[in-house]
Amino acid sequence: MGRSLSAQYAVLFGRPWPVWGSAILVATLNVFLFTFDRPWTASDGMRNWGDWVLTGLGVVRRADLLAPWLYSGSLLNAGVLLGGLVAALLAREFAVRVPPRGELLKGGCGGLLMGVGAVLAFGCNIGGFFSATSALSLAGLGMMLGLGAGAFLGLRYLVWETEHRPEWSGGTGRVYLASSAAGPSRQPWVGALLLIVLLATPFVYSRGGYVAQGVFLLFGVAFGVIFQRSRFCLVRAFREPFMTGDAEHTRAAALALVISTVGFAILKFTDLKDKGEWVFPAAGAGALGGGLVFGVGMTLAGGCGAGSIWRAGEGQVKLWAAIACFALGGSLARLVAAQTGLLRELGAAVFLPSAIGWGPALGLVVLVMAAWALGATWNEEHRRFSAL
Repeated sequence: MGRSLSAQYAVLFGRPWPVWGSAILVATLNVFLFTFDRPWTASDGMRNWGDWVLTGLGVVRRADLLAPWLYSGSLLNAGVLLGGLVAALLAREFAVRVPPRGELLKGGCGGLLMGVGAVLAFGCNIGGFFSATSALSLAGLGMMLGLGAGAFLGLRYLVWETEHRPEWSGGTGRVYLASSAAGPSRQPWVGALLLIVLLATPFVYSRGGYVAQGVFLLFGVAFGVIFQRSRFCLVRAFREPFMTGDAEHTRAAALALVISTVGFAILKFTDLKDKGEWVFPAAGAGALGGGLVFGVGMTLAGGCGAGSIWRAGEGQVKLWAAIACFALGGSLARLVAAQTGLLRELGAAVFLPSAIGWGPALGLVVLVMAAWALGATWNEEHRRFSAL
């Protein structure tokens, strides 16, 4: 029995999970989350964190502001962070990694750009692209174009910096609390204890009458564990074809989007969910411009809306700076956009089945994802658009 449990533990936490299988899990979880209440987006919870801080400082006033421990988006993000922490501890991969000052600055600047881009596109790369495309919103496909262009521009800057200003990000980073390769480690025990606490937390919420909040937290934990163990990341899906040519994450992301879209379409077609849900008024300048700004930001930060959170959970200080600036930047950008009326000028809300029919709408998404995967695979073989 002991050997059997040890072998199963090694499968789960001794080596990375397959990216393809994890992408399928992420898509399936997102469909279940939409069935339960709403699909996942990271920017919504980030902005709630920023609003909470700015309200506490007296910068903004919002009487309707929910506390982060009661707001669904914040709980999803907290779950992703804690899920990433749990998985890293169980795998003995947790360490506080402090980068050189230049990298820390890029993390903060990238986070600010992600916050601004998420406001313009009505969501980050998860909510504004992945979930919006799954909901058959034209804005999701528009943001996809912007993200691709932004990732390309951000990568070109990083290549230029490496060639002409290497001292900007030079220096030696520091690592604390890393598990030793030799000898036993306390990290798995701490991870197991934290996991037990997280599994018990929904029962605490339910005793206070907040059943849904506990469920949102568990969904986030599941996402965080999957992302950390597989390293599945949408930044890599957009960046790697232009950097190394590797297309594995691009193919996995395309597959996940097709599965998620089919699930969302079934829910909407059968009227289990409202057809207009998660269809943002950003089809136009908002999706394209927001995706462009967000794409540059996530490339500089080294993590997207999801990746920044779970990587922060495993101890990446650069991503701590990214999510802090993402939260504050998104909150301030949303405040400015609302006061200036910009939110009403970012585009139209286009539900693809209403515009072209259910069959063509699903076919369009599948065709775009297939073209994305095939294009990245072709480039993987020929390296025509890769910097390295």
